[in-house]
Amino acid sequence: MKKCDVAIAGGGVIGGSIAFELARAGLRVSVFDRQKPGQEASWASAGIISPAPENPGMIATVELAKRSAALYPEFVALVEEISGQSTGFRRKGTLEALFSHDTKVELSTIIALHHGLGLKAEPLRAEDAREVEPALSDEVEAAVLRPDEASIDNRALTSAVLEAAQSSGAEIFPGSGVKAIWREGARCRGLALQNENVEAKWTIIAAGCFSGMIEGISAYAPVRPAKGQMAALRADELKMERVLWSEKVYLVPRNDGRILAGATVEYVGFDKRVTAGGIETILAAAIELAPGLKDARIEEAWAGLRPDSADHLPILGPTDLEGLLMATGHFRSGILLTPITARLIREWVTELKVSLDWDRFSPLRFYALTVDNQYCR
Repeated sequence: MKKCDVAIAGGGVIGGSIAFELARAGLRVSVFDRQKPGQEASWASAGIISPAPENPGMIATVELAKRSAALYPEFVALVEEISGQSTGFRRKGTLEALFSHDTKVELSTIIALHHGLGLKAEPLRAEDAREVEPALSDEVEAAVLRPDEASIDNRALTSAVLEAAQSSGAEIFPGSGVKAIWREGARCRGLALQNENVEAKWTIIAAGCFSGMIEGISAYAPVRPAKGQMAALRADELKMERVLWSEKVYLVPRNDGRILAGATVEYVGFDKRVTAGGIETILAAAIELAPGLKDARIEEAWAGLRPDSADHLPILGPTDLEGLLMATGHFRSGILLTPITARLIREWVTELKVSLDWDRFSPLRFYALTVDNQYCR
């Protein structure tokens, strides 16, 4: 039987970053993944680092996201130093394009919202926006420049994080699927793998959309997969520095010259097939936003499964079982929220307190509903 201080279910960028933080704090950390770590949502993401809420429901995450974005430069520098790998971190900002003919009202509403949330946002006339990003369509009526935002190569980041965690002393076990939590009374003693148990003082569930499939977890983390299809394009003559965003699509330039276009949101279970309809939707919106992409080469297309919770908010923090913590349900913000998630989990494990109020994201918000529903029946 394996023994450690911390057992983590899930070897994506969230689980790997938590392992990195805790190993650096001197704890014996073991990470278990059902396959090669980092091959699910962490691999499929676009890597946008933007605290701006995509819809009113996401306003609850803004403070968490702002703190995480602020941590990124230090986090990336440390990961790159220890791993010896580049993460493709780009602090170029985001340009949100507006196509509406009633842009004056829309623009003022967006700017007021961002400023009210403490986020930098600058209104741009269409001609000024195209001067900043010449790839923009002539149909764009106005734009919002969000200068402090960034992007990162999520695959490179995940690889670097896992290497940094191992270099810091964490052990990673690929092909070690977690079957259940090991529970004794009101305490979680660790994890139950297929053929053995792992004993740990702290058990952390960071298995993305697969978290709810671990026996004993669904009441705390009722996550479901939200499929997202994406494509990587290459247009050698097209210059694009910033993330470009519209209500239909986002375009994310990479250091290697590729431009990522995404992404759909589909609730189709664990189906990761790339479909003609999904890619058609993405490409049509991408060409509408940046017409020069019409002649771009399609270098890759893929789909990933985001972990979505019932209220689309992260599931973070301790449960009512001693020693059991959740770090899942990040939906479309997994890369964005990686540094703050790792920081808060480390603070709780080492100090039993956190530097940011995370009660809104408690896994007990779902557990209480589950118990109430059972009682009503």
